[in-house]
Amino acid sequence: MPRVLLITGSSGIAAATAKIAAAAGDSVFLVGIDQDQCATLSAQLPGSGYFVADVADENAVSKAVADCIARLGAIDAAFNVAGLSARRLGDGPLHECSTAAWNKLMEVHADGTFFVCREILRYWISNKRSGTVLNVSSVLAHFPERERFATVAYAASKGAVESMTVSAASYYAPHRIRLNVIAPGLVRTPMSARAQADAAILEYMKHKQPLKGDLVDAEEVARTAYFLLSDQSFPITGEIVRVDAGWSVTG
Repeated sequence: MPRVLLITGSSGIAAATAKIAAAAGDSVFLVGIDQDQCATLSAQLPGSGYFVADVADENAVSKAVADCIARLGAIDAAFNVAGLSARRLGDGPLHECSTAAWNKLMEVHADGTFFVCREILRYWISNKRSGTVLNVSSVLAHFPERERFATVAYAASKGAVESMTVSAASYYAPHRIRLNVIAPGLVRTPMSARAQADAAILEYMKHKQPLKGDLVDAEEVARTAYFLLSDQSFPITGEIVRVDAGWSVTG
């Protein structure tokens, strides 16, 4: 049965998942910060819509969710993908991490995911609807790598997403509302451009992500994400599913 899927973000994993959902007959509503990316992606998705908003802006998120419901009639599932790297702002080891990087990552990852989840959960609860939320974390939240990926603010912000999701999954299970987390390894997306251009990191991935010997493709993560967003994954809730090509089980 076709559903309405709200996705935050408009490139990488978000775009790949949106295309899979549209191909399956779902209506997709994008919430992204880049007008051109949203418009270009939406044009490829029949029956879709989009709203330009920063998920770290509480009021903008409220308007985006309301616009999705008004235009597409409902929200059945939500995928919180919008995110960023803050290395340019000074993310790094704890003693070197800048306040700007810490705050920015918490605003986008922790606050942004919280705002979207809260708004949609309010809609589901007030209308006595069931639904599914999938939030994006990172393998770095529990399996750090000190030499090439010492980004404490990024890991901490993703850890906050995981804790919030698991806690909420417990509370909302009686309402038939599911919340899960997908935690990718290093994925080939625009956000990982720095890593993709680093020969030493590419060589390291042969060891650290041995199942592929390379970066994970966005489409590979998207396939698992869509399963977790779909009714086929019922009754899974409160789970953190790693899609990391072996990162977490490789020393």
